[in-house]
Amino acid sequence: MSYAHEATCRFNVTAWSEHLVADIDGEGVTAGSAYYPNRGLTRAEVTYSYAGDVEGTGSLTYLIAYKADAAPVLGLERFEGSIGGHEGTCVFRRTGEQDQGSVTEHLEVVPGMGTGGLADLRGEARVLVAGHGDDGYELVLAFDIG
Repeated sequence: MSYAHEATCRFNVTAWSEHLVADIDGEGVTAGSAYYPNRGLTRAEVTYSYAGDVEGTGSLTYLIAYKADAAPVLGLERFEGSIGGHEGTCVFRRTGEQDQGSVTEHLEVVPGMGTGGLADLRGEARVLVAGHGDDGYELVLAFDIG
């Protein structure tokens, strides 16, 4: 789909809490207080901060599959702030896959879930997170409002 506007920003992880849902083989690693199965499912509660043309915070719940190669990642995020100068809230659907060192996602605005200036927002972005980024990660949202 084609959109008339672009909003460029950087986002940072400000909180991450991940919990085991299912461990298929009983094998995995513990890092801090979290257990990551070699094959299995986890649920992560995540908070993002956004700065730039997209300004605000997002509260996200991910379902994450772990396996040897590209594994699915699914999430819904409630965003509160402004996009291209329009203030309100909206919901992003994040679908993608992860491997040992990166996550690739398609972010899409969920229609009918916005409020305020974002009530009629439509849009999408491609997100790539590779390794740790001290200055966050880039997101370019192609969008229309109205």
